[in-house]
Amino acid sequence: MNTLSDTIPNYEFFSRLARIINSGQARSVIVTGNVNDLFFDSHSYVPLVPFLLKKTAVAGLIQVVYELNGPIRLRDEDRTRLREAWAGWKTGIETASIPIKELGPESSKIELRRREFDQYLRDAIGNATQALEFLRQLTICARANLRDRLLIFIEAADMLLPAGDGDVSKLNDAQMRRVSIITDWFSDPEFFAGKDTVCLLAESASQIHPRVSRLPQVLSVASSAPDTNTRRHFLKWHEQLPDTSEIPVPDSDTKSTNFPIGSETLDSLADATAGLSIHALRQLALASQYSRSAISREDVIRQVEQFIQTQLGEDVVEFKKPVHTLEDVIGSTKLKSFLQNYMIPRLRLSDDRALPGAAVAGPIGSGKTFIFEALAAELDMPVLVLKSIRSQWYGQTDVIFERLRRVLEALEKVVIFVDEADTQFGGVGEGAHETERRLTGKIQAMMSDPKLRGKVIWLLMTARIHLLSPDIRRPGRVGDLIIPVLDPEGQDRQDFIRWMLKPTGAIGQSDSMLDWLDDEGLPNDFSAAGFAALRSQLKAIPPQSEFELRASIGDFLQPAIKQTRRYQTLQALLNCTRRSLLPDPQVTEEQRALWEQEIHQLETQGIR
Repeated sequence: MNTLSDTIPNYEFFSRLARIINSGQARSVIVTGNVNDLFFDSHSYVPLVPFLLKKTAVAGLIQVVYELNGPIRLRDEDRTRLREAWAGWKTGIETASIPIKELGPESSKIELRRREFDQYLRDAIGNATQALEFLRQLTICARANLRDRLLIFIEAADMLLPAGDGDVSKLNDAQMRRVSIITDWFSDPEFFAGKDTVCLLAESASQIHPRVSRLPQVLSVASSAPDTNTRRHFLKWHEQLPDTSEIPVPDSDTKSTNFPIGSETLDSLADATAGLSIHALRQLALASQYSRSAISREDVIRQVEQFIQTQLGEDVVEFKKPVHTLEDVIGSTKLKSFLQNYMIPRLRLSDDRALPGAAVAGPIGSGKTFIFEALAAELDMPVLVLKSIRSQWYGQTDVIFERLRRVLEALEKVVIFVDEADTQFGGVGEGAHETERRLTGKIQAMMSDPKLRGKVIWLLMTARIHLLSPDIRRPGRVGDLIIPVLDPEGQDRQDFIRWMLKPTGAIGQSDSMLDWLDDEGLPNDFSAAGFAALRSQLKAIPPQSEFELRASIGDFLQPAIKQTRRYQTLQALLNCTRRSLLPDPQVTEEQRALWEQEIHQLETQGIR
């Protein structure tokens, strides 16, 4: 088992930040991503700002921290140096550090500027606009009258410089003034050619006003969610804290599904908690410590689900736990065989041989969602149902997407289930809204990202496959596999009929009844949803005779959506990417041309 020192986290974002600062590549940096988590500072796990202060504590660097409604924080010795530099800069007297009694008549000027500096520090509390202007002046002062470099961390930059709706004229006066101060500051040639650095901290650059975040001289550095090694390190570090040794450890010979802190299953626990922040992992460990019980798989699953929903919002995602499997799917014989023998093995791969996912097409009511929920259950992976990642607020859609990506990168393996995918993802053409184009473009890029291949499986359900962006339908994304789910025919239809009649007992089992239903009792395009509706009716009001059964079925009328369902069926057939999944695998190009012709005819009638 590796020791604690063998698993020390490697924070790539900090390495990049250090390179930017040391090289002078940029003097204004936005630190984004997992900024509200805990980080290991070589001694303990601390919030981001203390971590950055510890890691950047080097000679010749003055660290300054400002947070909304808080003071400008400095070490005492740094405050003294800055006060003297300020006094000398304002008075033009280079001997500002000399005691007042040795300065003669200039002493009053020096003392006045020292007091001015202290007053500015006090006034900055609760006055963000004045604080930012004072910090800007400090960097001018440092360039003129200080050898040390300044490293300024500004917390909650999204609150100081809110994105709003992107229009600066709609900000209030104070917000507009702050955006103006920062824009002038970061755009000053002497500043970005100088030696001082300003770091804005926010979860997403999209939350900061675009006048600032999109300046060409501003770079962004993203902190990713903790990886397996980081989680393993935290668990081992937490294990060494006082009292954790009292946590009961099950006998190693028992077939326990728990992950007790202090046992050999720490590595397994680190793997199982993929997606959790260190904060969330700490909560899990503390709960285990308090209850003096091992961490169960159920505890881990619940914590992961709760954390991800907290990060993304319940209106954005939910966790689906399908209880039915492919054995519970009626009919669909050819499709089930394809899923079991081809699709599932490829989805379980973890390299470039894995499928990125699939688009599932077919008319409304054909059973797409039910079948592929069963597929998800067979995979035994977390199933994340994407509800809506669009927001009415400016910039919030980008923030939600960034959170989603961080979650997906942190999870070891996950299924993204998107129902009504054509309404979730729009187009990228000129007619689409800018936010819609940007969102769809990002989703498309994520689907084909090699880093996520074998980790993220996309299952897109839609009755309107033709409305899904062509860029999403191309090979390399879910276009690798577009699966049609059609109305049952042949033996599949007979299986559905028997399943539908099962609640009627012996009344519905005669050969004459089965033949009548297959031949004329039910339309040829009767859907899976129709069979389910009839079965429900027969269970609720059981017929007492074959005559009543025929009357009940004969009373059932399908809604007037036949042409719409035909149009959706043709689109599913035309977009299918596997001949073996078509009703006739020997389909010719002539037949496909006839499908297209029928589609055009339906479109002239207003069917879409």
